[in-house]
Amino acid sequence: MNKQETIDLIRQRNQSASAEFLIRFDERTLDAYLRRLSTICNHRGRSSRWVRDTNSPAVTTRTAA
Repeated sequence: MNKQETIDLIRQRNQSASAEFLIRFDERTLDAYLRRLSTICNHRGRSSRWVRDTNSPAVTTRTAA
């Protein structure tokens, strides 16, 4: 799937995400976001699981400018 197809699928699930915003991300990041959206949109409950990508930090901070 190419970048534009991934963006189109993301926008089907999250209509508030503009194409102009999403185009700034690389394909790997967009793929991860699409997988996350797909998980959220599917069955939820006790058997629902989400595994955090090991390349993304669990906690982030921001320093004041």
